Amino acid sequence: MSHLPQIHMPAHTQDQTEASLSTWHDTHHRTMWYYMHAQPRPCFSPALLSELASFRDDMAHRLDDPQDTGIDYMVLASQVPGIFNLGGDLALFRTLVEAGDRQALSDYAYACIDMLWTNISGIDGRDITTISLVQGDALGGGFEGAMSAHVLVAERSARMGLPEILFNLFPGMGAYSLLSRKLDPVRAERLILSGQIYTAEALHEMGVVDVLAEDGEGERAVYEYIARENKARNGFRALRAAKRVSNPVTRQELSDITEIWVDAALKLTPRDLRMMERLVTRQSARSSRSAA
Repeated sequence: MSHLPQIHMPAHTQDQTEASLSTWHDTHHRTMWYYMHAQPRPCFSPALLSELASFRDDMAHRLDDPQDTGIDYMVLASQVPGIFNLGGDLALFRTLVEAGDRQALSDYAYACIDMLWTNISGIDGRDITTISLVQGDALGGGFEGAMSAHVLVAERSARMGLPEILFNLFPGMGAYSLLSRKLDPVRAERLILSGQIYTAEALHEMGVVDVLAEDGEGERAVYEYIARENKARNGFRALRAAKRVSNPVTRQELSDITEIWVDAALKLTPRDLRMMERLVTRQSARSSRSAA
């Protein structure tokens, strides 16, 4: 298709040996790509969250600059093969829970909300369509992050789920708010309480994944979606605005639920924390296999 670029991994703007986030501005398609690659585990580490916050602020200034050439789309993706994002920094969670450090746990949780709000709001209501491209595993907060975009594109082999119930917690950074809008409250609760990992195909059938791509075709699927929206962008934007009016996800709702999550996290037992530690070990092993 002539309107599509040749898809390739671009040269990014940051030093990947130090940064957790890289960006690429596709000026022809007015699209900003930003790629996660947190170390030592591909999760929402404090370093990655800090870089995401800086990226958001830079984008806000750029979008408000009348001299800027313009950006219509932002695409969140990953540079870690086989992994989109494994969710919260469980090693940090465990340390903070054991220390009873409510303030630090709350600060971390609100940094996660900031990341979600960038996607949900299109950077505080600016004229941006946000897209997530999932190529690999998106678990816990990684799944929440993917769902927070206006459009979720996933390759067929991708897997997504919310395992928090396995260590006696719930996903407190937007999962219920987002799923109850995409599905309904009953199915959202069932999905969260199952702790199950779902295929992208199954989630597409449910209506959680918006665009299902064949493996290796995720970037092309993103550009095909952009081409479709561009043909009727006024209508797409108006419908999205109507959805926000009809059934909005508000910043206050996210904050209130996060406070519940913090309180619940501080009630975890030593047994729960041991299960969390096992999941940290799995995260590390999964990351090591991906890097090999």
